[in-house]
Amino acid sequence: MVEMEDISIAFGGIHAVEGASLNLFPGEVVALLGHNGAGKSTLIKILSGAYRRDGGEIRVGGRPAAIANPRDAKALGIETIYQTLALADNVDAAANLFLGREILTPWGTLDDAAMEAEARKVMGRLNPNFRRFKEPVKALSGGQRQSVAIARAILFNARILIMDEPTAALGPQETAQVGELVKELKKDGIGIFLISHDIHDVFELADRVVVMKNGKVVGEAQTSAVTKDEVLGMIILGKCPPGARPGPGAMAD
Repeated sequence: MVEMEDISIAFGGIHAVEGASLNLFPGEVVALLGHNGAGKSTLIKILSGAYRRDGGEIRVGGRPAAIANPRDAKALGIETIYQTLALADNVDAAANLFLGREILTPWGTLDDAAMEAEARKVMGRLNPNFRRFKEPVKALSGGQRQSVAIARAILFNARILIMDEPTAALGPQETAQVGELVKELKKDGIGIFLISHDIHDVFELADRVVVMKNGKVVGEAQTSAVTKDEVLGMIILGKCPPGARPGPGAMAD
């Protein structure tokens, strides 16, 4: 679905990302790990259109992709769910799903019934237990708010999702709910880049891990081929274990 090859970007002479490559397949969750400042968020912001790369190539569906802004990314089926969720707290789920893309009646007024019907359809697929369609999203739990943010992303046919710390500040029950949402998305063939500091979440949800340090990829591995301690060694020391494929940022033996 996505190939990022030899991506680089610098800010004021500081290389935030240098020669980074990663890819994503349909129905796969790839976790991007690393300390603050490792370059993982910057790399993903290049894919989401928030930053313009200085070098390297991005291909989406096998074709070169020119992503200069978030609108370009959305046109390619790439949606980003930030940690803040970017929801309008004072309106309900349907209004959030169609924010900026409202359905209008022939008279030019908001077609609330049509928007709620679409909201119920997409939420029924993602979270069948969701019932609070009439309430403002500020009244919803953290897990329910995540459901609304994810539903908004996939409503307009997103095939590639970027999830930035989706379980941060959530309790165990709500974290489990987000995990179920991710599994439903995988069944639909949606590819997910997951940025997380929670290594337990990563091993629960991700098929593959990519670790960055100092702007470079240390290595990548199937989660089944490495242990949590080995992944921590990649994050902290830049040491690539036997079950991982080393990248340009791996510590030399």
